[in-house]
Amino acid sequence: MQAQPRRVSRAQAALVVVDVQERLLPAMSERERVVQNTVRLIKGAAVLGVPMLATEQYRKGLGATVPEVASAIPGFAPLEKMAFSACGAGGFAEALKATGAAVAILCGIEAHVCVTQTCLDLLDKGMRVFVAADAVSSRTSENCRLGLERMREAGAVIASTEMLLFELLGEAGTPEFKKILDLVK
Repeated sequence: MQAQPRRVSRAQAALVVVDVQERLLPAMSERERVVQNTVRLIKGAAVLGVPMLATEQYRKGLGATVPEVASAIPGFAPLEKMAFSACGAGGFAEALKATGAAVAILCGIEAHVCVTQTCLDLLDKGMRVFVAADAVSSRTSENCRLGLERMREAGAVIASTEMLLFELLGEAGTPEFKKILDLVK
């Protein structure tokens, strides 16, 4: 049995942006960092041709995706959900399958609820999961930490936005290199 590659490649990845919503975000710990790094991931994914999906948890109660995030996603069309896991959103499984991705990169809120449950479900479906630790949050830093620990123990790879962008990029000297470099500066 061949071991899975330890690195994420753009040919196999999809970015999943979980519930970065107007009424939920103000309660998050380090919310500015989460938005900034989520937008970096989105813009980097767009440069590198990585497909993206976004979810919204109970939009009527928690509001729409924050404008900074929504406007960064090309063709923004969030999948609404009532289940905490993105896998419970109508059309999510089909949309993710249509990307051809074997790897999901997760960001969003809350780390210990919707992001963790999405991660666990994706792992159970046989996907590899990378979580951008600096692009997730919870109302308390303790819950965020515990969510990240749980995801790591379940088999997810915990990384930073910059680590993931450069790993997806793969090498310097490409047309995308300067664009990614500009995003992380």
